[in-house]
Amino acid sequence: MTGPRAAALALALCLVGQAAWAQAGGACRPGGTVDETNACAVRDYQEADTAIQIQYGDVMRALSAHERPGLRQDHANWQRARITRCKEAQRTNEALPEWPRLYHECLTAQTQARRQALSHWLHHGQAPQP
Repeated sequence: MTGPRAAALALALCLVGQAAWAQAGGACRPGGTVDETNACAVRDYQEADTAIQIQYGDVMRALSAHERPGLRQDHANWQRARITRCKEAQRTNEALPEWPRLYHECLTAQTQARRQALSHWLHHGQAPQP
């Protein structure tokens, strides 16, 4: 991707990164205290989630009008399932001070894995078959 679209995406990611830093309280310090590493995980998730929303919008615009409702439904289902999977995976860790880091790392991994499914939609106009 080059030109104005690439520049706009770079600016959006830069601004998102700044917003995520502010939302995480600017407290992210890898290898720091539990609160600082929790803040890093929240920031990383926010960045991944913003990137997936940008990709989702790009795919929606590329699909035909009759394909968009399918993607919209598939993406909404995925968003609900992502949260459910991560909550269930981290249920036993909820009392731990590092629970926010563990939960957000799970959300980040789920979000990054979604990129493949959106790419499949872009190239095939449908959800990948399990």
